[in-house]
Amino acid sequence: MISEEIRYCLALNEIKDIGPVLLKRLFSRFGLAKQIFNATIDELAYVEGIGIEKAKRIKNFDKWNAIEKLIKLCENRDIAIYSFSDEKYPKLLREIYDPPVVLFCRGELISENDAALSIVGSRRLSEYGRRITERLAYDLACLGITIVSGLARGIDSVAHNSTLSAGGRTIAILGSGVSCIYPPENKMLAEKIIKNGAIISEFYPDEGPRKENFPRRNRIISGLSFGTLVTEATINSGALITASFALEQGREVFAVPGNITSKNSEGTNYLIQKGAKLVTKVEDILEEIEQFIPLLKKITTELSNETTKTDRLDNDEKIVFNILNEPLYLDEIILKTGMNTAKVLEILLSLEIDGLINKIEGKYVRRI
Repeated sequence: MISEEIRYCLALNEIKDIGPVLLKRLFSRFGLAKQIFNATIDELAYVEGIGIEKAKRIKNFDKWNAIEKLIKLCENRDIAIYSFSDEKYPKLLREIYDPPVVLFCRGELISENDAALSIVGSRRLSEYGRRITERLAYDLACLGITIVSGLARGIDSVAHNSTLSAGGRTIAILGSGVSCIYPPENKMLAEKIIKNGAIISEFYPDEGPRKENFPRRNRIISGLSFGTLVTEATINSGALITASFALEQGREVFAVPGNITSKNSEGTNYLIQKGAKLVTKVEDILEEIEQFIPLLKKITTELSNETTKTDRLDNDEKIVFNILNEPLYLDEIILKTGMNTAKVLEILLSLEIDGLINKIEGKYVRRI
């Protein structure tokens, strides 16, 4: 059953020129949405940024039929509505400067979601970005960390899929309504996420994707998480917008280094230059989030077990890894494998990030 409080929150969401920032101020002053509507015009106008005109709009609200129609639609489609004052509303998201007053949700939000990390990156990912994202998302999910992303093409989709492969929970934040999955090719992925997490939006269920929706979506991605990890991104990527929101919200920002000649790594390398935590392995993230460790599953030796990591290598990576039983120069690796220079460099960087090899005086050697 939809509560009376949710009805009032939906009504507040309808009032012109009163966005998330002002709504949070109203909640801070009056506590509940119902109390906001019960307040006098003078009491409302006293709240910073409200004034007489906005106070009158609250008191004169008369679109209750539309609210009931929206509620009925959500009930018929099994869409949950979480209000800002709901105990199930994500705790971390409530703390940000401009939290949405309502969230529409397919799936389930649980307390374990408070230990969440967002993983974002380029839509046009490279093979390197795909492999790194797969491994980091998989290992983090195995530790019980909920992975948050935006259901976009590229890195987002890889992060969601890898989490599901690990048997973990993942949350997708949409720039459209929860009944309007975008991109359309991710409809099947969205259904899998609903069964093992949730898809969430602040937009009405049937609202389509609009350009201006996605920056708003990004603040929720970072707001739900104790940190944001960017695994691969161009300098103009929307992932950097998410990272900037994370910084504004006082959250951690992590970035995976990449080839300095690759445009797909310009964004992550830039973040590292600006102070983001450089990530080459999952432990780099864990050491920054000690306060969340009690919420995670016990870290097992499997995470650092070399055999487990090598089992997940693809064929080309295994070829390179297997010849590194002795220190070799780059030219020797290229000669022995028959691969081109770019391919070998990409594989070596991937193996180094996984902690399987390291460099000794300019040579690559398998890590013991």
